[in-house]
Amino acid sequence: MAVLDRLEELYAVGGGVGANRVGGSDGEDRAHELAAGWMQEAGLEVEVDDAGNLIGRTADAAVWTGSHLDSVPGGGKFDGALGVVAAIEAVERVGKGAAVVFRDEERGCVGSTAFVEGGDLPAGFLEVHIEQGPVLERAGVPLGLAQGIVGIVRGERIFEGKAGHAGTVPMEGRTDALVAAAEYILRVRDLAAGVDGAVGTVGQLYVEPGAANVIPGRVRVSVDLRAPDRERLDRLVAALEVEPDFRLEPVPMAERPVTALREELEGRGLPLVELPSGAGHDAAILAAAGVPTAMLFVRSLNGGVSHSPEEESSAEDVELAVDVLAAALKRLT
Repeated sequence: MAVLDRLEELYAVGGGVGANRVGGSDGEDRAHELAAGWMQEAGLEVEVDDAGNLIGRTADAAVWTGSHLDSVPGGGKFDGALGVVAAIEAVERVGKGAAVVFRDEERGCVGSTAFVEGGDLPAGFLEVHIEQGPVLERAGVPLGLAQGIVGIVRGERIFEGKAGHAGTVPMEGRTDALVAAAEYILRVRDLAAGVDGAVGTVGQLYVEPGAANVIPGRVRVSVDLRAPDRERLDRLVAALEVEPDFRLEPVPMAERPVTALREELEGRGLPLVELPSGAGHDAAILAAAGVPTAMLFVRSLNGGVSHSPEEESSAEDVELAVDVLAAALKRLT
């Protein structure tokens, strides 16, 4: 199957362990070149917009499908890439529509945000994506539908202390910025656990002066908060006193494209599993801009691990997802 071969070819781009196609890198550029060639082979008209997004379309493309080709460092084979190769295959089969590759999704949906700001939007959008979680694997179900995409807030908190000698300043006299940061990290965990459907993560710590024998005088921590709706997201942001430097609002999926996917699943006798997406996606940007949008999730194996070389989905599930995507695209066009 061409889709599987293309996934392998993309995975080899960038070198090193795992996928290494960080946004703006030579690896992402090379991946876009490969995708452009596949679009041309499919007979699509290929163009690149001002933001660097790659679009391959038929003359009368109203409904689009696609994803992204950038990755986190040391990422997996399927994240983003599956949605791109599936889109090209589906549009070629149907003979109508557009396949799109958005730039730099992992660092904040840069390409899709620029695209919607341009204002020339499609009549609908479908995105195939691995689940990046364990729900479908635990249920023994190959494909699922997104109920909606969570809202995301990212920001930082800074903790000030007083640097000093690690051996000569008594414990009772210290103002250790890292201790204050550690207490805050536990608050992130506990408060997020107390809000249904929410998660909170501190993934980066910057400790100054950063010496083994110096009491930390200043610590900067990253904060990533996610929740299914605005009320719960705002509650977390307020409780944890985060000043957002990135915010993506929660968005629902649209009935018409969701129905097209649902009917294709039902027609194949597959169980219907609908679940929220805890990850940000280009689909969320288009949905928030008013484009009727739906997402089809493909079962993630290995316990749902993603953003890792251990990321895995079966060839059978991938093939089934492409079939469902193509059939839904045909319904919508």
